[in-house]
Amino acid sequence: MSALQRFEHRLEQMISGAFARAFRSAVQPVEISAALQREVDNNAQILSRDRRLVPNSFHVELSETDLERLSAYDSQLASELTESLRDHADHQGYVFPGPVRIEFESAEDLTTGRFRVRSAAQARVTTNATQTAYGRAKFFLVVNDVTHPVNPPGLVVGRGSEADLRINDPGVSRRHAEFRVDGDRIGVRDLGSTNGLVVDGEHTTKAMLHDGSTVRVGNTTLTVTTESTDV
Repeated sequence: MSALQRFEHRLEQMISGAFARAFRSAVQPVEISAALQREVDNNAQILSRDRRLVPNSFHVELSETDLERLSAYDSQLASELTESLRDHADHQGYVFPGPVRIEFESAEDLTTGRFRVRSAAQARVTTNATQTAYGRAKFFLVVNDVTHPVNPPGLVVGRGSEADLRINDPGVSRRHAEFRVDGDRIGVRDLGSTNGLVVDGEHTTKAMLHDGSTVRVGNTTLTVTTESTDV
């Protein structure tokens, strides 16, 4: 039994006929599941002979009509779609960089029965920063929609446990880069990483940064900002 067949079988057992009637002339859940699988297939990046990195964050865009029909079931459907996608990934040797997240949203240009999927690889990011650190910081790094403080003298970004800001991205070295704060200035330097740094679109080993600067490490982009957000 294929992953899609298993998905259909679980869906039939879980959801009453009301679901099927709601989607009779609209987007079918199995179509979304198939599209998600194609999305990871088409965006797989080779890590090794047996492992490939795939997106883990998905936005399913639907017409307003289809989104309204889906609203009563979206959490259950997202859970089933996630399980089906993980099943497919296990069989294909795919690796997700972080938790799988599937969200539904409307798109004005889509008509009933049409949909599209947007995806991104978003690594899990962890930090030991305290509430006090947020209050004192002049600079912050926004990673995957979460804001992290950068206090003097700075912090190390990497995949290893010794990093101050840990990014679960296979393309990130254990100690990848160091952000340094000196008064009202902030800079970044490479720490001998395997894949290097890309600052504001340019490959470099070190650079001074400003509000809005982007630093790409592996498959993850960090954006410098001077604005704090609630933690």
